[in-house]
Amino acid sequence: MKSTIKLKQKAFITLAILIIARLGIFVPIPGIDHNSFYNNAGQNGLVSFLNIFSGGGFSTIGIFALGIVPYINSSIVMQIITKIVPELENLQKEEGISGRQKITQITRSLTLLWALLQSITIAFWIKPYVFNWNRYFIIDCVLTLTTGSIIIMWFSEIITEYGIGNGASLLIFQNIVSGIPKIFIQYTANIHDAATFTHVLLILVLFILMLIITILIQEGQRKIVIISAKQLGKIQEFNPQSYIPLKLNQSGVMPLVFASAAMALPPYLSQIISNQKINKLFYLFFPNNYLYLPLYCLLIIIFSYFYSSLVLNPEDIAKNLKKMGSSIPSIRPGINTTVYLTKILHKLTFLGAIFLFIIALVPSIISQITNINAFKGLGVTSLLILVGVSIDTAKQIQTYVISQQYDNMIE
Repeated sequence: MKSTIKLKQKAFITLAILIIARLGIFVPIPGIDHNSFYNNAGQNGLVSFLNIFSGGGFSTIGIFALGIVPYINSSIVMQIITKIVPELENLQKEEGISGRQKITQITRSLTLLWALLQSITIAFWIKPYVFNWNRYFIIDCVLTLTTGSIIIMWFSEIITEYGIGNGASLLIFQNIVSGIPKIFIQYTANIHDAATFTHVLLILVLFILMLIITILIQEGQRKIVIISAKQLGKIQEFNPQSYIPLKLNQSGVMPLVFASAAMALPPYLSQIISNQKINKLFYLFFPNNYLYLPLYCLLIIIFSYFYSSLVLNPEDIAKNLKKMGSSIPSIRPGINTTVYLTKILHKLTFLGAIFLFIIALVPSIISQITNINAFKGLGVTSLLILVGVSIDTAKQIQTYVISQQYDNMIE
């Protein structure tokens, strides 16, 4: 009974914060011609991509327009810096809770800096749509957007600590889900005849197929069996539950996020730069041009390997196995284990990257078949985030309920 009450409290805190965060997106910053800006922003590919993570905030320029984006960017930068700087890596691994708190504090400072930079950029970017653009407006805009971003970061930490699931992930999840009704209304409005209805039905079937493939990719893993020193020479005593789970898609959605952001830059830069020679080079990487897909695939593979190396280090796994007196059957501890795990990880990362690229092509294939711009605003990146956050949150709820039941039994 106590566990049910606590779970309800956590759910209430989570839902209340998500609602407040969503409403803040629609509280506009004064002094902007929002109608004109919204119409022009809708035609910008880079803004459309950023809207995925801000729930349309970059099109409305509300007080929470930046959303959780600065915090996510800062977390990624911090992960990279931690791997490069030995002092920070030792701080994270050796100093326990106090070390992780220091890392968190540095991440918060980076978030503030990132939010300031983005706010200043936006203040100058929206100049053509501001009624009275001056230094007072710039200061007001920068302070409002930066404060909004810090509040969203605070909201995400409250959800993570007192609510259900990961706060940052749930805020992005909410922003993506908020766009689904609009997409559904646009599609159903086009159903006028049997042919169009068939197309929509085909899209629904393919969407479910994409969902199944995405779940399989997110949950797929290679189990590396390990054995303790006591079990050596006793094959019959192998514990099938003793294994190292290496995920097929170790890096999650990040390779698609980085690759999609990179591929959105050429169309955006071509609108800013007037040099025809440079623009001809950009046109080669536009959608429907022959260099677009090869570069997109290459970027996904590169970012998959890069982010996988940040998430999992085979050398650390080999050291931990040696400390525990465990090893992989037929593989000697130490450098041999590191080499073996590295090979497995490289193979899994490459397969995961290829699978990501294949499902990333599905919306384009559907559009070619049905002549309908399928999944507009709900691409594979969004789908992977939805699936990943849903699975992680469900697992956390299940783990919490089981732990509470266990505590009640002890009492």
